[in-house]
Amino acid sequence: MDLNIHASFLPQDDPEAALAFYRDTLGFEVRNDVGYNGLRWITVGPVGQPRTSIVLHPPAVDPGITEDERRTITEMMAKGTYGGIVLATPDVDGTFAKLVAGNAEVIQEPADQPYGVRDCAVRDPAGNTIRIQQTS
Repeated sequence: MDLNIHASFLPQDDPEAALAFYRDTLGFEVRNDVGYNGLRWITVGPVGQPRTSIVLHPPAVDPGITEDERRTITEMMAKGTYGGIVLATPDVDGTFAKLVAGNAEVIQEPADQPYGVRDCAVRDPAGNTIRIQQTS
């Protein structure tokens, strides 16, 4: 098989804040911005990697989600335990400094992990965990 990751999905509950974080703070380009019934789906991705995207979507709007599930998703997003993604960079310390300068909510400063990677972690405006690992 010849497979690659085309898109990952992360919830966002404030499209303008999500756009500012992913476009302005992380430097991703906007690939698509679609509105429907007062909701927005924003597709972003790293410059120079047109085949890899993140779709920032309204939470809990999928058909079949119950009110209890919707409430749980909202609660988990508020705690920062619902969504997350791992990104990679050759300069985790420099990237972290830019994230701090962009007022990203810091979870963990750059650190050498016992499992062999150097990484850091921040939250996006919706509470999603963004871990960033150092590449060699």
